[in-house]
Amino acid sequence: MMDNLVLGAMLFGTVQDERRSFGILDHFVDAGGVWIDTADCYAFWADPTGFGGKSEALLGRWLARRPGVRDRVRISTKVGCEPTEAGRFPETAEGLSARAVRKGIEGSLRRLGTDRVELYWAHMPDPATPLEETVAAFGELVSDGTVGRLGCSNHPVWQVERARQIARAHGVEGFTAVQQQYSYLRPRPETRPSVSHRFGEVTDEARHYLEHHQEMALWAYTPLLGGGYTRTDKPLPAEYEHPGTTRRLAALDRVAAETGTNRNRVVLAWLTGGTPAATPIVGVSTVEQLDEAAAGVSLELTAEHRELLDSAA
Repeated sequence: MMDNLVLGAMLFGTVQDERRSFGILDHFVDAGGVWIDTADCYAFWADPTGFGGKSEALLGRWLARRPGVRDRVRISTKVGCEPTEAGRFPETAEGLSARAVRKGIEGSLRRLGTDRVELYWAHMPDPATPLEETVAAFGELVSDGTVGRLGCSNHPVWQVERARQIARAHGVEGFTAVQQQYSYLRPRPETRPSVSHRFGEVTDEARHYLEHHQEMALWAYTPLLGGGYTRTDKPLPAEYEHPGTTRRLAALDRVAAETGTNRNRVVLAWLTGGTPAATPIVGVSTVEQLDEAAAGVSLELTAEHRELLDSAA
């Protein structure tokens, strides 16, 4: 089951070469996968030029060489983080002005070789641009049919709600999705995340907001903490070093043993069936890892297992 799993294409075209990336994409679609997530800035930090666009360009080549596949997949991409000067991020990030949003979508569509994207994200907050300007620019893209839905990533809850209020007041399409870093383990409060932006972590405040605004979709990036749940060569980031992590890992191990699976699968099952329900974005380097993720989102946890996982703190 792939309809509640998003394939993250962040490293396609840079860390992942074209041959391997195409193989993963083919396998994803053949298995029933639909959503592919990228961004105009992917992956500037892994490219010698210091600029992004390689992931979208690779996806564009893949779509061009697979007749009919564009109608089977949905594309999610983002604007706001692409550097305007190589080696100077975040201070030269393109931001979310009306000009940057329009230029961003035009570049993304050109690289992707398509006339539309199904979901367009504001990648991170832009304090230099009035929120009203950003909301209007995004709403215009929906009105002209270039974009299907709108989302915001790495934004604090107050800004998400304020943007939605502005959209309602002006009669334009607003954000209906958030993309944040979210996993079963929780970092220590007030720590700066190692695997997300400042506002990227789904906090208790964000969970409460999403539980009471069920029209808002939650997409979870880095759900497996970069391999930290299962790989000894990928230790958990420092902000997860606290007693709550020990208790939660013990609960994970118990559920994994009782279901005959592993920590990764249990985490993905917990995310997709929880409250708020999340759609995990997984970045993989092999088709075997993709199959493992699919098995996780297909796993159904019992009410008792969920209670065990939720009560561990």
